[in-house]
Amino acid sequence: MVVTRFAPSPTGYLHIGGLRTALFSWLWAKHSGGKFLLRIEDTDLARNSDEALEAIIKAFDWVGMSYDGEVLYQSKRFDIYKTYIDRLLEEGNAYKCYMSKEELDALREAQMAKGERPRYDGRYRDFEGTPPQGVEPVIRIKAPQSGKIEFEDGVKGFISIDASEVDDFIIARSDGVPTYNFVVAIDDHEMGLTDVIRGDDHLYNTPKQIVVYRALGLALPKFYHVAMINNEQGKKLSKRDGATDVMEYKTQGFLPEALLNFLVRLGWSHGDQEIFTLEQMIELFEPSNINKSASSYNLDKLLWINATHMKNMPTDQMIELLKSYDCDISTHDKKEAILKATIERAKTMIELKEQIELILNAPKEYDSKAVQKAFKADTKEILSSFIEDLMTLQPSSSQEIHALMNAFLSARELGFGKLGQPLRIALLGAMSGSGLDEIIDIIGIDETKARVQRVIESI
Repeated sequence: MVVTRFAPSPTGYLHIGGLRTALFSWLWAKHSGGKFLLRIEDTDLARNSDEALEAIIKAFDWVGMSYDGEVLYQSKRFDIYKTYIDRLLEEGNAYKCYMSKEELDALREAQMAKGERPRYDGRYRDFEGTPPQGVEPVIRIKAPQSGKIEFEDGVKGFISIDASEVDDFIIARSDGVPTYNFVVAIDDHEMGLTDVIRGDDHLYNTPKQIVVYRALGLALPKFYHVAMINNEQGKKLSKRDGATDVMEYKTQGFLPEALLNFLVRLGWSHGDQEIFTLEQMIELFEPSNINKSASSYNLDKLLWINATHMKNMPTDQMIELLKSYDCDISTHDKKEAILKATIERAKTMIELKEQIELILNAPKEYDSKAVQKAFKADTKEILSSFIEDLMTLQPSSSQEIHALMNAFLSARELGFGKLGQPLRIALLGAMSGSGLDEIIDIIGIDETKARVQRVIESI
């Protein structure tokens, strides 16, 4: 059975790079009928934040990526890590190192002066003398001193490095707190992970974790290292480019299914298909199809995907969702018409809300440039005559309103702009917006008359 995980540190918000990694792991587990586990890597007690932890859990709830079992916290597992460290010490695969900070600094300076890569020189690896006084030792693992450290990466292919590239790294600090690469290997083993999907910024941690696995005689999981997300200029994604809190995307009016659809396409593909439901992603996802090269964040594409998912959402569901953006049209007798008139013009829920409110709320002011362009000497007479026809004929649908407008223009031999532009300003306050026949049908003939009279009086 496939078992994957996502393991964030609660030192900041969950950003989209992290969410994409979690999504790939979640999809592979769901595709395979396996388990997706959540682990919180909170051993850095000084930097942990309850707010950050809450934000991570909230983000998972919003996008609908459920995890199996209880959340695992590294900070509650120190006794388990100590058991493994004691075992390594007893079996001679780890040792106490009494090297002081001053000695380590001097060693690094000497190595750098010779043009060598700074690394621990193993001076306490086989130490049997009397430990120096007043020095609390760190625990170092015995890394292999010859040969290769090799593994098959599911994305990057066969990886091989010289064992000499990995020194006897610290697995427990002098205060007993275990280090990152050690606890990750222990937890991945204890959680029964079969597949580890993570960003390729962790690629150089993997050989160290393999050293831990092999020192303890543990089986390796399958590793997949996913290339990073760059901005549109090919550089590291910044907050300005979109590497912001996942929950900020909700605030900006993006749908969770659209965000996941966008993220799955950043580094993975299935033919030329762009739009995926969650069910389709689960059915089609294979980590072997993850791209080797970095992907580029494209806001226009995200907006297009979001708009497509909005249009595909059932009307009742969309009306309910609008409530969470303080836009309640559920009791409006023209609610379906409102959505039909506005959904094509909106790329986010915020834009949809604005388009709806533009129709339902009479304008408090009018765009001055639009007024200057649209209002001519005969505009007042044209608008007044149109309202008279509207009140007389009482059209009861947008189709009848459309026919009335065409007949009005034809009878007077007018171009559409002579009526359409000033009428749109009267109804919306600006030149852009939904179709005039749809707007009139939604707000009604009396409200249309009131808005037109208001613009005639004020301009």
